[in-house]
Amino acid sequence: MSDKKRQKIYEALVEGAYHGLTDESLHKFTVERCPKTTKKNIVLASRLALEDPHVKDVNALQVIYALAINLRLEGRTGVATEENATPAESQGVTAH
Repeated sequence: MSDKKRQKIYEALVEGAYHGLTDESLHKFTVERCPKTTKKNIVLASRLALEDPHVKDVNALQVIYALAINLRLEGRTGVATEENATPAESQGVTAH
């Protein structure tokens, strides 16, 4: 991915996060702004936002981080998410 393309995806992520978008709505906003992007490209571009010292909004950074993690882990088997975790797993309790 070119630096120019990564920068455009980064800008869409930050703008959407600053507008209060989260999760799927942020992903949709980013894909609408950058139609040919992939999940991998979004994850890579999100790293730019996390490393950018000018992005100081904690909520925006958390939303971008959460989206990157969700996209990175999406489709993997054996990965517990809030949707498919048992109540004990979602509270960090594991069975021995």
